[in-house]
Amino acid sequence: MTTHLTHWGVFDAESDGKRLTSVRGWAGDPEPSPLIGNMASAQHDPTRIDRPYVRRGWLERGPGGAGRGDEEFVPVSWERAQDLLAEELARVYREYGPAGVFGGSYGWASAGRFHHAQSQVHRFLNCLGGYVRSVNSYSLGAAEVLLPHVIGSMDWLERHSTAKSVIARHTELLVAFGGISPKNSVVGVGGVSRHNTATWVGAARSRGCRFVSIAPLRDDIAEHAEAEWIAARPGTDAALMSALAQVLDAEGLADTAFLDRYTVGYPHFLDYVRGAVDGVVKDPGWAQAITGVPAERIRALAREMAAARTLITVSWSLQRARHGEQPLWLGVVLAAMLGQIGLPGGGFGHGYGSTSSLGEPARAYSVPRLAQGYNGIDLFIPVARIADMLLNPGAAFDYDGRRLTYPDIRLVYWCGGNPFHHHQDLARLRAAFTRPETVVVHDAFWTATARHADIVLPATMSIERDDFGAGQQDRVFFAMPALTRPHGVARDDYTIFAGLAERLGVAADFTEGRTAAEWLRHLYREWRRPGMPDFDAFWSAGSLEIPVPDAEQVLCADFRADPVASPLHTPSGRIEIFSETIDGFGYADCPGHPVWMEPEEWLGGVAAERFPLQLVANQPRSRLHSQLDVGEYSRAAKVAGREPLRLHPDEAAARGIGAGDVVRVFNDRGSCLAGLVIDDAVRPGVAQLSTGGWYDPDPSDPTFCRHGNPNVLTADRPASALSQGCAGQLALVQVERFRGALPALGIDRPPATAG
Repeated sequence: MTTHLTHWGVFDAESDGKRLTSVRGWAGDPEPSPLIGNMASAQHDPTRIDRPYVRRGWLERGPGGAGRGDEEFVPVSWERAQDLLAEELARVYREYGPAGVFGGSYGWASAGRFHHAQSQVHRFLNCLGGYVRSVNSYSLGAAEVLLPHVIGSMDWLERHSTAKSVIARHTELLVAFGGISPKNSVVGVGGVSRHNTATWVGAARSRGCRFVSIAPLRDDIAEHAEAEWIAARPGTDAALMSALAQVLDAEGLADTAFLDRYTVGYPHFLDYVRGAVDGVVKDPGWAQAITGVPAERIRALAREMAAARTLITVSWSLQRARHGEQPLWLGVVLAAMLGQIGLPGGGFGHGYGSTSSLGEPARAYSVPRLAQGYNGIDLFIPVARIADMLLNPGAAFDYDGRRLTYPDIRLVYWCGGNPFHHHQDLARLRAAFTRPETVVVHDAFWTATARHADIVLPATMSIERDDFGAGQQDRVFFAMPALTRPHGVARDDYTIFAGLAERLGVAADFTEGRTAAEWLRHLYREWRRPGMPDFDAFWSAGSLEIPVPDAEQVLCADFRADPVASPLHTPSGRIEIFSETIDGFGYADCPGHPVWMEPEEWLGGVAAERFPLQLVANQPRSRLHSQLDVGEYSRAAKVAGREPLRLHPDEAAARGIGAGDVVRVFNDRGSCLAGLVIDDAVRPGVAQLSTGGWYDPDPSDPTFCRHGNPNVLTADRPASALSQGCAGQLALVQVERFRGALPALGIDRPPATAG
């Protein structure tokens, strides 16, 4: 058996050289994820890209977007594909310079640090002079911009969040806005060695910790947490939090000594909750009308929070919405009002259950990685604004206090990602993808992004190449020897770029004279610490443990002990309940302190009269994002070959639809098919349809997805002008039985090819 690392866990495998013949969870993982079942079954799926392809129209007519996403592909040799691409790259850089090339190439790609796809493409493009980059993420776009103004960077928060073992021993009440998702906690950027969510949640509950999950889905927290479920209307958490703050203030339960010493701007926020700003006191009665949560329960919860060692957690999902900064900021404010930030088991957390790494104590040092080199230009976009950039070159946009301009992109180079999964309003994105002159994609599979490219190069899966890796915050560093030979004539990204670099005269800069195998040895040797085995011993052993200096870390403990000696990395050095910086930006959709702001689409708004269901487009339980959607475990979750849509029994009965029916989900932006699952774990008024099902547009109507991708329904609008973050978690929809002949899927087979 050989061990291999993935974003969703470690597995042991046997192989016959071509395929995996046996896969099982790593013996060191107490809670292995069933997602590992997707790997072996997907490897030789018909949707694997077996050789290089070029879109016929691009090949015959030259660069241009006409026909992109519709035309057939022509198989070509590696030599011809690389010659064509090298010539096109030389032309674009000659005519437009680095500002004409978008290489943001966002996506998780595969586990493994050397063959990390984004590092490879960024290094290559930097050798050519640079590229337009993207900043932040679809998962955390609002948080990554807001939190440095309020408490500290997202990177700092992830590395220093209170250890899960500390929560298990000390927290008395855990109030989880957005829950602590069991399905999301099985994945982590770069890999997961030992899953432990069930363990720490179970230990906390056995000790007597009480969980309160405020979410539209009952199963957004593990059943054994025995949590109280408060099913507020989706998108109204900021109103609920404001009312909790109002009770803490009105009843004298706020820790004013803590607020005076460790925060700035509290009086501004008090004016808001007391109604001095707009004449509306943000009390529980006010919040009940917005959230649907009884006023007495809100009032009682505030008292319970003040009486116990309380941890306030906010899931990543809450900030993936319009005004997503507000509930996140309010989570910090509530924790500050309770005065428990910096205490074991108390305070604030962002992302417990959103990823496996949150709450893992910081390791002594990071793992080796390939340097990306120097980008010769400093042009960027917030990652979720790609369609805006492609559709509106030269247009101005706001971002974190700056007024910037979208560049004019002529070539898009995507490596290791699938924007047709991450992005919203996919018909709009499809139109945007027709604007560049050339789109290049490296991928292992015919995803929607590959189908909307001009030059498609087949990349290996991680099981088909040697690498090493470790998850973010994970203390186990794994050797990752290749388990099989590549599918078809697929090559790893490094080999592809080395060939292009040779043709473009930058091979010495890109490869530094090393093969991939030599790079692994070089990077390990440069990284190796005293007492560590040499490379051969490490490779033979299969893994090593990285030390953890403080296994019992508590967020902000040093700051609480001495805020002068250990200030926060905010403008004031303290927690900013009111931010003069943000207030000075003058953004109407993100003022200087947190507030409730009504979104365009929610169950209490006018739009709900036509579309009375709140779509929750959350992360899937059967795969990571859209990765390996063709795998056995992912396919088993589908209904009639479509993505499952969950509805409460009352909502299904009102529409005369039953379990297993294929339904049409629609709004003014688009529609999709889905297979109905009836489940009382879903709040009435909510339709839950996960992202990640491969976008399969009807050939005559790109707004209609035959497979069930909810991002044909979500709006391509930002969380706010501050962050320009993704706001794709929520949308309003209607659901009805699909009538007529069920259309065949197109995404489960390769696109049309010539020859």
